[in-house]
Amino acid sequence: EFKAKNGLDKVIVLWTANTERYADIIPGVNDTAENLINAIKSGHPEVSPSTVFAVASILENAPFINGSPQNTFVPGAIDLAEKNNAFIGGDDFKSGQTKMKSALVDFLINAGIKLTSIASYNHLGNNDGKNLSSQKQFRSKEISKSNVVDDMVAANTVLYKPGEHPDHTVVIKYMPAVGDSKRALDEYYAEIFLGGHQTISLFNVCEDSLLASPLIIDLVIVAELMTRVGWKKEESQDYKGFHSVLSILSYMLKAPLTPPGTPVVNALAKQRAALTNIFRACVGLQPESDMTLEHKLF
Repeated sequence: EFKAKNGLDKVIVLWTANTERYADIIPGVNDTAENLINAIKSGHPEVSPSTVFAVASILENAPFINGSPQNTFVPGAIDLAEKNNAFIGGDDFKSGQTKMKSALVDFLINAGIKLTSIASYNHLGNNDGKNLSSQKQFRSKEISKSNVVDDMVAANTVLYKPGEHPDHTVVIKYMPAVGDSKRALDEYYAEIFLGGHQTISLFNVCEDSLLASPLIIDLVIVAELMTRVGWKKEESQDYKGFHSVLSILSYMLKAPLTPPGTPVVNALAKQRAALTNIFRACVGLQPESDMTLEHKLF
């Protein structure tokens, strides 16, 4: 109705509402597409409002992006998107502290500096901060902010033994007086050469909404573009699209949603390289490479 009334060719739906609590994954309720549809029809309390919007968008073949940290895309929602060849993407805008963390941690670990603890503290006074003062909602945010270093740690088997991981804590407090001006403080503690230690402290003050707003625009633009991109093998006649889960959006999201069974990449530089090289492929260019052999060989 909205699409027809406004004479639109496409509609992209993006969730920017408050953080919800994590939904429990319950067999027979939200584990498959069919069960999820039935759970919505029966008004099951474990189906979140954002999941209802996601399902509605999927059924209308409108790309749906989750800009909040809760698990909107329960297994049943992903299953439904795959069956309908509809695009979904998430989760949680990556705008300030986490974007810095995904760049800095990648740099430090690749430089051979073994992080042993990361402490992240935030306080803010907007409605998002008020909502996150609820423990159940905060847990959703804590998960999305804490998992950002996992793949970078796991990738370096020289520094970290199997199962070894830095201590990592995230704190968010509601302080109405500061409004939308979020304060983020981080301390990175690391082991260095000959048993020494290094501490890096960061203090970041930013307008939370102004950092998130450009991400909203970029996410919508990229999601719409992906609806028009097709690929095929040279010997094939038929074009195919990308997987329903748009992991290409990871560069702008804290907790990247990826197709089931595929790796999650949080390192900021790798996410940007993937985005850039996919766009280069779309216009017939080779992937970018930093080897620059033409300047190194004689």
